[in-house]
Amino acid sequence: MSKARKGAKAKLGKVKDKLLNSDGLFFTLMRSSVSSQVCGWIDTLCAFLAFSLLHLTPFLSTAIGAFIGGVFNCIINYRFTFHAYGVEWRTALFKFAFVWAGSLLLNSFGTQVVYYFVKDWQWLQDEVATISNNGTFLAARLFVALMVSLCWNFLLQRHFVFRSTRLDPYIGRFLDIFRIGKTARQDKDRD
Repeated sequence: MSKARKGAKAKLGKVKDKLLNSDGLFFTLMRSSVSSQVCGWIDTLCAFLAFSLLHLTPFLSTAIGAFIGGVFNCIINYRFTFHAYGVEWRTALFKFAFVWAGSLLLNSFGTQVVYYFVKDWQWLQDEVATISNNGTFLAARLFVALMVSLCWNFLLQRHFVFRSTRLDPYIGRFLDIFRIGKTARQDKDRD
Protein backbone atom coordinates (compact mmCIF):
# COMPACT_ATOMS: atom_id res chain seq x y z
CA MET A 1 0.00 0.00 0.00
CA SER A 2 1.40 3.41 -0.97
CA LYS A 3 2.16 6.18 1.54
CA ALA A 4 -0.55 8.41 0.07
CA ARG A 5 -3.14 5.68 0.39
CA LYS A 6 -2.10 4.93 3.99
CA GLY A 7 -2.30 8.64 4.81
CA ALA A 8 -5.76 8.96 3.29
CA LYS A 9 -6.90 5.86 5.14
CA ALA A 10 -5.53 7.27 8.42
CA LYS A 11 -7.34 10.59 7.86
CA LEU A 12 -10.57 8.78 7.06
CA GLY A 13 -10.12 6.73 10.24
CA LYS A 14 -9.73 9.93 12.31
CA VAL A 15 -12.89 11.46 10.80
CA LYS A 16 -14.80 8.22 11.40
CA ASP A 17 -13.57 8.12 15.00
CA LYS A 18 -14.63 11.74 15.60
CA LEU A 19 -17.98 11.19 13.95
CA LEU A 20 -18.71 8.14 16.08
CA ASN A 21 -17.11 9.19 19.38
CA SER A 22 -16.84 12.99 19.71
CA ASP A 23 -19.34 14.65 22.03
CA GLY A 24 -18.82 18.05 20.40
CA LEU A 25 -21.91 19.84 19.13
CA PHE A 26 -21.21 19.32 15.41
CA PHE A 27 -20.56 15.57 15.59
CA THR A 28 -23.40 15.00 18.06
CA LEU A 29 -25.73 16.89 15.74
CA MET A 30 -24.53 14.73 12.82
CA ARG A 31 -25.23 11.50 14.74
CA SER A 32 -28.54 12.93 15.92
CA SER A 33 -29.45 13.74 12.33
CA VAL A 34 -28.80 10.15 11.27
CA SER A 35 -30.80 8.78 14.20
CA SER A 36 -33.55 11.31 13.64
CA GLN A 37 -33.77 10.49 9.94
CA VAL A 38 -33.98 6.75 10.50
CA CYS A 39 -36.56 7.09 13.27
CA GLY A 40 -38.36 9.90 11.46
CA TRP A 41 -38.88 7.75 8.39
CA ILE A 42 -40.13 4.89 10.57
CA ASP A 43 -42.45 7.34 12.35
CA THR A 44 -43.69 8.95 9.12
CA LEU A 45 -44.23 5.62 7.35
CA CYS A 46 -46.27 4.27 10.26
CA ALA A 47 -48.27 7.52 10.52
CA PHE A 48 -48.93 7.59 6.77
CA LEU A 49 -50.06 3.94 6.75
CA ALA A 50 -52.38 4.58 9.70
CA PHE A 51 -53.85 7.65 7.93
CA SER A 52 -54.15 6.26 4.41
CA LEU A 53 -54.92 2.58 5.07
CA LEU A 54 -56.72 2.68 8.42
CA HIS A 55 -58.34 6.07 7.76
CA LEU A 56 -57.47 7.37 11.21
CA THR A 57 -57.42 11.10 11.99
CA PRO A 58 -54.21 13.07 11.48
CA PHE A 59 -53.85 13.32 15.27
CA LEU A 60 -54.18 9.59 15.94
CA SER A 61 -52.07 8.62 12.91
CA THR A 62 -49.31 10.94 14.06
CA ALA A 63 -49.50 9.64 17.62
CA ILE A 64 -49.11 6.02 16.48
CA GLY A 65 -46.14 6.90 14.26
CA ALA A 66 -44.54 9.01 16.99
CA PHE A 67 -44.82 6.18 19.51
CA ILE A 68 -43.14 3.64 17.24
CA GLY A 69 -40.48 6.12 16.11
CA GLY A 70 -39.89 7.17 19.74
CA VAL A 71 -39.09 3.63 20.85
CA PHE A 72 -36.46 3.28 18.13
CA ASN A 73 -35.12 6.77 18.82
CA CYS A 74 -34.52 6.14 22.53
CA ILE A 75 -32.64 2.93 21.88
CA ILE A 76 -30.39 4.47 19.21
CA ASN A 77 -29.75 7.72 21.09
CA TYR A 78 -28.82 6.15 24.42
CA ARG A 79 -25.47 4.80 23.22
CA PHE A 80 -24.88 5.86 19.61
CA THR A 81 -25.90 9.51 19.53
CA PHE A 82 -25.34 10.88 23.03
CA HIS A 83 -23.04 8.25 24.62
CA ALA A 84 -25.04 8.20 27.85
CA TYR A 85 -22.58 5.99 29.72
CA GLY A 86 -22.82 7.97 32.97
CA VAL A 87 -26.62 8.01 33.02
CA GLU A 88 -28.54 5.09 34.47
CA TRP A 89 -30.69 3.57 31.71
CA ARG A 90 -33.94 3.77 33.68
CA THR A 91 -33.36 7.44 34.57
CA ALA A 92 -32.62 8.24 30.91
CA LEU A 93 -35.73 6.29 29.88
CA PHE A 94 -37.88 8.24 32.36
CA LYS A 95 -36.53 11.58 31.12
CA PHE A 96 -36.87 10.42 27.52
CA ALA A 97 -40.53 9.52 28.17
CA PHE A 98 -41.12 13.04 29.49
CA VAL A 99 -39.53 14.68 26.44
CA TRP A 100 -41.17 12.16 24.13
CA ALA A 101 -44.62 12.94 25.59
CA GLY A 102 -44.03 16.62 24.82
CA SER A 103 -42.83 15.69 21.35
CA LEU A 104 -45.88 13.50 20.81
CA LEU A 105 -48.21 16.33 21.77
CA LEU A 106 -46.34 18.93 19.71
CA ASN A 107 -46.21 16.63 16.66
CA SER A 108 -49.81 15.45 16.96
CA PHE A 109 -51.45 18.81 17.62
CA GLY A 110 -49.04 20.60 15.29
CA THR A 111 -49.78 18.24 12.41
CA GLN A 112 -53.52 18.54 13.06
CA VAL A 113 -53.34 22.35 13.10
CA VAL A 114 -51.09 22.67 10.03
CA TYR A 115 -53.11 20.07 8.08
CA TYR A 116 -56.44 21.81 8.68
CA PHE A 117 -54.86 25.23 8.20
CA VAL A 118 -53.52 24.48 4.71
CA LYS A 119 -55.80 21.76 3.34
CA ASP A 120 -58.29 24.17 1.82
CA TRP A 121 -55.88 26.84 0.58
CA GLN A 122 -57.14 27.74 -2.86
CA TRP A 123 -53.69 28.53 -4.28
CA LEU A 124 -52.53 24.99 -3.41
CA GLN A 125 -55.40 23.60 -5.41
CA ASP A 126 -54.98 26.05 -8.30
CA GLU A 127 -51.24 26.66 -8.63
CA VAL A 128 -49.53 23.56 -7.32
CA ALA A 129 -51.88 21.18 -9.09
CA THR A 130 -54.41 19.46 -7.00
CA ILE A 131 -52.73 18.05 -3.92
CA SER A 132 -54.62 15.19 -2.35
CA ASN A 133 -55.47 15.02 1.33
CA ASN A 134 -52.75 12.38 1.68
CA GLY A 135 -50.17 14.75 0.18
CA THR A 136 -51.31 17.62 2.37
CA PHE A 137 -51.10 15.40 5.46
CA LEU A 138 -47.62 14.20 4.51
CA ALA A 139 -46.36 17.76 3.92
CA ALA A 140 -47.84 18.96 7.23
CA ARG A 141 -46.40 15.96 9.04
CA LEU A 142 -42.89 16.45 7.64
CA PHE A 143 -42.86 20.20 8.35
CA VAL A 144 -44.01 19.80 11.95
CA ALA A 145 -41.67 16.84 12.54
CA LEU A 146 -38.66 18.89 11.41
CA MET A 147 -39.53 21.81 13.67
CA VAL A 148 -40.15 19.62 16.72
CA SER A 149 -37.04 17.54 16.06
CA LEU A 150 -34.71 20.53 16.04
CA CYS A 151 -36.36 22.87 18.52
CA TRP A 152 -37.53 20.36 21.14
CA ASN A 153 -36.08 16.86 20.83
CA PHE A 154 -32.42 17.57 20.05
CA LEU A 155 -31.97 20.32 22.60
CA LEU A 156 -33.65 18.45 25.46
CA GLN A 157 -32.02 15.13 24.66
CA ARG A 158 -28.56 16.69 24.47
CA HIS A 159 -28.84 18.78 27.64
CA PHE A 160 -31.32 16.86 29.80
CA VAL A 161 -32.22 13.30 28.83
CA PHE A 162 -28.85 11.73 28.11
CA ARG A 163 -26.80 13.78 30.58
CA SER A 164 -26.57 13.51 34.35
CA THR A 165 -28.63 16.22 36.00
CA ARG A 166 -29.44 17.23 39.56
CA LEU A 167 -32.84 15.59 39.09
CA ASP A 168 -31.41 12.10 38.44
CA PRO A 169 -31.18 10.99 42.11
CA TYR A 170 -34.79 12.07 42.70
CA ILE A 171 -35.95 10.28 39.57
CA GLY A 172 -34.04 7.18 40.71
CA ARG A 173 -35.74 7.27 44.14
CA PHE A 174 -39.12 7.75 42.50
CA LEU A 175 -38.51 4.74 40.26
CA ASP A 176 -37.31 2.73 43.29
CA ILE A 177 -40.63 3.34 45.03
CA PHE A 178 -42.41 1.58 42.18
CA ARG A 179 -39.59 -0.96 41.78
CA ILE A 180 -39.15 0.08 38.15
CA GLY A 181 -36.00 -1.41 36.71
CA LYS A 182 -35.03 -3.10 39.95
CA THR A 183 -34.56 -6.82 40.25
CA ALA A 184 -34.97 -8.90 43.39
CA ARG A 185 -31.18 -9.43 43.42
CA GLN A 186 -30.50 -5.66 43.40
CA ASP A 187 -32.91 -5.19 46.32
CA LYS A 188 -31.17 -8.02 48.22
CA ASP A 189 -27.71 -6.52 47.55
CA ARG A 190 -28.96 -3.15 48.77
CA ASP A 191 -30.14 -4.55 52.11
